[in-house]
Amino acid sequence: MANINNTFELIDYLISGEFKKFVFSSKINKDVEYKKINMSLKVIGDKKIYQAEKYTETQVFHENIEIDSLNDWLGKNISSYKNINAWAEGFTSSIRISKKGKVFIKEKKEDNKKLIQKSKDHNKKKNYILREGEDIEPLKELGIFTKDGEIVQSSYNKYKQINRFVEFIDDEIKKIDFNSEKKSVYDGREYDFTVLDFGCGKSYLTFVTYYYLRYIKNLNVRIVGLDLKEKVIENCNELAKKFGYDNLSFEVGNIDGYTPKGDIDMVISLHACDTATDFSIFNAINWGAKYIFSVPCCQHEFNTTLKHEKYSFLTDFGIVKERMAALMTDSIRGKLLRACGYKTNLLEFIDVEHSPKNILIRAVKIGTKDIERRKKEISEVKSALDDFNVNSTLYELLEENGNLDLK
Repeated sequence: MANINNTFELIDYLISGEFKKFVFSSKINKDVEYKKINMSLKVIGDKKIYQAEKYTETQVFHENIEIDSLNDWLGKNISSYKNINAWAEGFTSSIRISKKGKVFIKEKKEDNKKLIQKSKDHNKKKNYILREGEDIEPLKELGIFTKDGEIVQSSYNKYKQINRFVEFIDDEIKKIDFNSEKKSVYDGREYDFTVLDFGCGKSYLTFVTYYYLRYIKNLNVRIVGLDLKEKVIENCNELAKKFGYDNLSFEVGNIDGYTPKGDIDMVISLHACDTATDFSIFNAINWGAKYIFSVPCCQHEFNTTLKHEKYSFLTDFGIVKERMAALMTDSIRGKLLRACGYKTNLLEFIDVEHSPKNILIRAVKIGTKDIERRKKEISEVKSALDDFNVNSTLYELLEENGNLDLK
């Protein structure tokens, strides 16, 4: 049993005890701002910190405390609470501080391995491509990182979403041997890789994609963002200049009828509304893009006419019909991409609890010569369109252009 006489000795005890978790509760008076503070030891990269959750009556605030700063932090906060619970690997401490500052401690031997392992597993899952603590200017500008490179806890879901998208790209980029690949030519200059982001909006993913390709993969990359909003494009160009992203630029334009100034290796379209996704995919195919990443949005095209005499139960209820239409739209896009020589997958982008628009279409050009297989894909699409009384913009664009004319 520890023999502690005052709060100064208690601080030394808490620091030297290798505790993995603290809970401070029962504030000494109403003037103390937080009614409870939970602290857990985390490992971010190769750095250990304590992450604190500080609770008021209605809100929770977050703070990261470095190991070297724990002494000072405890000195400022420890006298504000009557009770402290602390967990180490082999024991748990229950601590009570009297009004006169006298400290009472009860130690109980406990196997806290599950608690510690859970913390370690949790930290392992946080080993993202875009790591906390790195100097990633776009994430700071967007308010996802603090100026010190720490995650703003209210933006943690957005941080996970951005990393998820980068992981999809990384899965394909790491397969490429850029030493043997032919260079891409854009606007008269050679690059390792070129990207067009259609409907880029405020462009947080455009900036992050540039950072990933340029500074993590060390590629000579060229990225163009395209959007219809002039003010948005102006702001994005200013930010690119501010960050020193020389080969990242933004233009006002529509994907329908847009002509790039050279080779396009990858086309990105996130949340392009309704049939804008179809125009994006169609142009990517005709530009010979090797990679297509698309997260569709607002898919109304099928919903207006969708019906089926035999399976009317799929279209009799509004919410079922709406979801059926959206899923069919993406499935048909996937089939048509396969028919055009792309290895295509429909993947979960983010958890559906965060957004119902959670399907990502990933297509990689493989140029298959299996004509019969491609004809089968087209035949299945035509049957589905006829059976469910719907028209597909992507199908019509590809058919009119001759992309589906397989000899």
